[in-house]
Amino acid sequence: MHVSVIIPTLNEEIALPGLIDALRRIDHSIELIVADGGSDDRTCEVAGAADRLVTTAKGRGAQQAAGASIATGEVLWFLHADSTPNANSVSAIRDALVDPSTVGGNFTLRFEGDSQAARTLTRIYPLFRPLGLCYGDSGIFVRRQTYEAVGGFSPLPLFEDVDLVKRLHRAGRVVRLPCVLKTSCRRFEHRNVLGMFAHWTVLQILYWLGVKPDWLARRYAPIREHSK
Repeated sequence: MHVSVIIPTLNEEIALPGLIDALRRIDHSIELIVADGGSDDRTCEVAGAADRLVTTAKGRGAQQAAGASIATGEVLWFLHADSTPNANSVSAIRDALVDPSTVGGNFTLRFEGDSQAARTLTRIYPLFRPLGLCYGDSGIFVRRQTYEAVGGFSPLPLFEDVDLVKRLHRAGRVVRLPCVLKTSCRRFEHRNVLGMFAHWTVLQILYWLGVKPDWLARRYAPIREHSK
């Protein structure tokens, strides 16, 4: 199965080269697509090391949808620029999709570093698994056919990943791989992690109660702004 990796970016000139290099070392056959949301640094320049670059409106939902629209792979793998994939990641995806009932999945997430934030977040994240939730930083992958059948990423300003995974669960089996994907906790450093988690949990509950993502995104904006 040919795998296309879609990487949404916004001012990721520092993190992006490392991810591209790591993916090239894992498997030269995968297609690398950078979907940029209007970077004003050197992100688009360093994206030249990928196979394709597409520019679109800011927002991971819109960016990932744009990247997927030009992908040629049978499998789509969405990775954040500050991810560090395991050497066995691509083979783990292919092995999981041998089962025709499996439509997609994600990875076991570990936040990098020995900081209190990294340790706390790594412990918290597994609590979402019984709820069937997984988020973009855990490396969502999906069969292209299924992705298109469920309508792909919606251009939502927040929870675009939750929205997609909810539809994937209706289409078939969504698995969590034991293979570890590391991610940076840069946006959480020097902050009250438990307070941020509580804030995020409230937003998540409101989302499930039907509150519009546009309204929720305005309440989440300060967290994103701090991480720039």
